[in-house]
Amino acid sequence: MRDGLRGLTTRGRSFLAAAVAAAISALLLGERDLLRVAVLLTVLPLLAAAYVGRSRYKLACVRSLDPHRAPVGASSRVVLRLQNMSRLPTGTLLIEDRLPYALGSRPRVVLERLGAFQASSVAYTVRADVRGRYAVGPLGIRMTDPFGLCELSRAFPSTDRLTVIPQVTPLPSIRLPGEYAGSGDSRARSVAVHGEDDAATREYRRGDDLRRVHWKSTARTGELMVRREEQPWESRATVVLDTRAYGHRGDGPTASFEWAVSAAASIAVHLRQAGYKLRLVTGSGADVDAAEATGDGVLLDHLAEVRLEQRGELTTLVERVRQRADGGLIIALLGSLSTAEAQLLAALRGNGATCVAFLLDSAGWLNLPERARAEAQQAHAAAALALLQSGWRVIGVEHGSQLAALWPQAARGSQGFAVRAALAETVAGGVK
Repeated sequence: MRDGLRGLTTRGRSFLAAAVAAAISALLLGERDLLRVAVLLTVLPLLAAAYVGRSRYKLACVRSLDPHRAPVGASSRVVLRLQNMSRLPTGTLLIEDRLPYALGSRPRVVLERLGAFQASSVAYTVRADVRGRYAVGPLGIRMTDPFGLCELSRAFPSTDRLTVIPQVTPLPSIRLPGEYAGSGDSRARSVAVHGEDDAATREYRRGDDLRRVHWKSTARTGELMVRREEQPWESRATVVLDTRAYGHRGDGPTASFEWAVSAAASIAVHLRQAGYKLRLVTGSGADVDAAEATGDGVLLDHLAEVRLEQRGELTTLVERVRQRADGGLIIALLGSLSTAEAQLLAALRGNGATCVAFLLDSAGWLNLPERARAEAQQAHAAAALALLQSGWRVIGVEHGSQLAALWPQAARGSQGFAVRAALAETVAGGVK
């Protein structure tokens, strides 16, 4: 009741003031009818306060998001289901769901009335153009009585999370270098020739199923041998994302870093669909193994929150990758590099790893004067040449490039020779 009295609107307080004035006038003038009016004016706000105060705690709310994980630029549908848990109908309800600025303005919906135990659903859509994890809610409700004498607010504490992931681009199927590099109990050649169900033999052990006895091997060795099912050779890939702030240019969704994040997501999803055992390493500290069936979601969730590191260093990124280096394919999304930084990446070529670099010419994301642009291109060419000389395959990325168009270059082993020669001429011309 106290909450209801505190929620009296200007109209409700005016009713009480009029009731006091009518009561005083009735006493002074001796008019009983005026006293009855004073009682009526007093009772109405009190009943409204009791009514609203009681219904305040008799509402239930459930929120659902479809989907919970949406790519940049896509929409998600939010459904709010309100149910009146009391025997009394509610008054007018003003519903307002709190949203962060990136998801747009707060939706406001008016429900005229909810009957006893009645439920009603309202829906709205949100859209984000910036990656991240956003809290949707809490829900705020303002309740009033039918006469507008009392108004109370209530906030439901529950919130939901909307994850805005990078845009994933479908990539064409290509034959990647090092696709049979990795680890397993059998060799790649055995898988290619005999298939994944190839079996080796070992000595019989007590408790082995006699149906697994391999009679040819038993006859050849003179000892009882049984089949040992082997696991096929696993193709492994590591996607490396450079998060150095000084290696990227541009602001907002069109920055070079956002291109790199979207490319990392697209390549990771594509490789997992191709059967690779995938690992994601970023300069911001993430080191994710996507071995489970839900690995795509884990990868995309990490990429939804990755941010530029103001003090990030390439040495730290290289060390993090090498901590668990086990060969296979390494695909790196790199921002602008100096020649010395490009030479540091040669350390990832160990253990038979095949390394492919998407080297962003991040200066192209800025409007530079002609001279500054020429210097940036020269530095980009020198870094690409240093990577080529250390055994990397280098794919140059310019502003406006499409990943699907660049992706087939990752399979062209001979393209490095022509690029190396062209870059050498460019660097030599710049030195002169």
